[in-house]
Parts: sequence; structure tokens; C-alpha cells
Amino acid sequence: MNRSLIILASLLVVLWARSAFYTVDAAEFVYVTRFGAPVAVHDGGTNAGLHVKAPWPVDSTLRIDRRVQSFDLPAVEALTRDPVTKTVDKTLAVDAFVTWKIPDDAAADRFVKTVRTPEQAKKILGPIVNNRLATLIGAMPIEDLIGVTDDLRLIDERNERVRRRLLGTENLTGGPANPADDIRAKALAEYGIQVIDIRIRRFSYPNEVRSSIAERIRSERAKKVAEYESEGRKQASAITTDADRAARIIEADAKAQKTIIEGQANADAARIRATAYAQDRDFYLFLEQLRSFQAMLADTRDVLLLTTKHPLLRIIQGPPAPPK
Repeated sequence: MNRSLIILASLLVVLWARSAFYTVDAAEFVYVTRFGAPVAVHDGGTNAGLHVKAPWPVDSTLRIDRRVQSFDLPAVEALTRDPVTKTVDKTLAVDAFVTWKIPDDAAADRFVKTVRTPEQAKKILGPIVNNRLATLIGAMPIEDLIGVTDDLRLIDERNERVRRRLLGTENLTGGPANPADDIRAKALAEYGIQVIDIRIRRFSYPNEVRSSIAERIRSERAKKVAEYESEGRKQASAITTDADRAARIIEADAKAQKTIIEGQANADAARIRATAYAQDRDFYLFLEQLRSFQAMLADTRDVLLLTTKHPLLRIIQGPPAPPK
């Protein structure tokens, strides 16, 4: 009996002594307390390995994940703003998520004292982010949140703008934000939580507003069609005007060339006639009289009564005698 007690006591002593040793993994912080008071915080990134403490129940350890963590926020429904009528517009449902981590041992000490567990971190950060998200949606037109576009660059710019405003690094008008609105600085200073990012997962519409959203999308598409058609008509008008102007220029050039060619031809004809006249004046006069006689009798049935002494009848008598 005494031997069994000795063996049992030995086992208990071994187990109790074993509680004085603990390991620190590279993916965690180990928070050591002595009778509930903090003693040390070991960062697995720089101080991983085997460590020694006072056996339980003197010293206790609490392990905290130092890796990046995330959680989904509950969907937020908020009314968007109509910038024209300065009134509320459509209801928009937004799903977002938060990524966060504990950056160092000082933040781990603050985290344990104020938050302690990831579940509690979600309960603290969730309302803060959702309130900021509802305020952001209520201050922005729906077109700035879900404007219809196929340009990936514009979509990325819009998402980045919403992200900066959620984090509090940009105000609702696009200017520098008040440092007091910076969620990351507030979460790190008060809770030891480094907010890495807040992202919108998706926008959705309640059933009661989907028909109006679809109508708005159709209206925007119709507006785009009208813009494309107007631009097409404008370009067609410009092309037609340019073509008409080019045709007038070509026609004017052709008429000018025609005038020049006709003038040159008339000059050449006059020169040839002058040369012929100079060579044989009587024969030239004979040809001119013959041409005039042909012109008079070509397209008429009139009867001409001429005397034998009329100059036109001389051509019947034959051409003049060649010059000596």
C-alpha cells in the first residue's frame, strides 16, 4: 500500500514538474501570467522554442494566434443618397469582410487585456465597421457604388475608393480624413488589433427594389445607345461634308483645266487658221464660204433665192485658182 502511494505521488510530482515546461510555436504568441498577473509575452516569430515557468497553478499560459485572420461581417442594409433631389434613394445590401492580426508582443498584451479571444474581436470590430459602412453608403449616390460599366480600371478605382473610406484614410468627399476616423489606428491603439484590410464582398438588392434597379440599368444602357447613335450621326455628317467639299474642289479643278485646255485649243486653232490664211488667202476665203454655205443648208428646208452674182454662189463655180 505504501509503495503504491509512493508511485502515485511520484507520478503526480512528475506531472506537476512537467507543467513548468512549455513550447512556443512560430505561429503564436504565448502569454504567461502568475496568479493572473502578466509575467511575459513570447512572440513565436522571434522567440519560438522550449521555455520554463513556475509549475501550475502558479504560472499559466494563454496561446494567441499571430497569423492573419479574417471574419465576415453581417449584411448591412442602408439607404443610398440621391444627389439631385438631396433625398434618400434605394436600399442597398452590402456584404464585407475584415482581415486582421496581432502584430507584436505589445499588441498581444493589449489584446489579452481588452479582447482576449478572436470571437470577442469579431464582436468588437463588427459593429464599428458596419456603422462606418452604413454611413458611407448613406452618403454616396448609388451610381458611385454600383455604376454600370465594363471598364475594369474604373471598377478597381471605385472599389479602392470605397476601401479607403471604410478604413478612414479618406473622407466622404475624397479629401484627407480626420485621423480620429482611422479604424486601423484606433483598433491597434485600443485593442492591439492590426486591421489589414476591409473589403466589400458583394452588393445586392432587396427584392422590393430590384425592378427599379433593373429599370435604371436599362435607362443607362439606353442613354449609352443614344450617345453612340449621336456620335455616329455626327461622324457621318462630318464624313459627308468632307466628301462634298472634296467633290466641289475636284469639280472646280476640272472646270479650270477644261477652260485652260479649251483656251489653248482655241489659240492653237486660231494660229493654224492664221497660218493657212497667210499661205493662200483666196483658198482660205473659199473654205470659209463653203463652211458658211453648209451651215445655212444643213438643218433647214428653206428655199434660197440668190442671184448668180451672190458671193455664196461663187463656190459652185469651183475653187479659186492657185496663187502664182
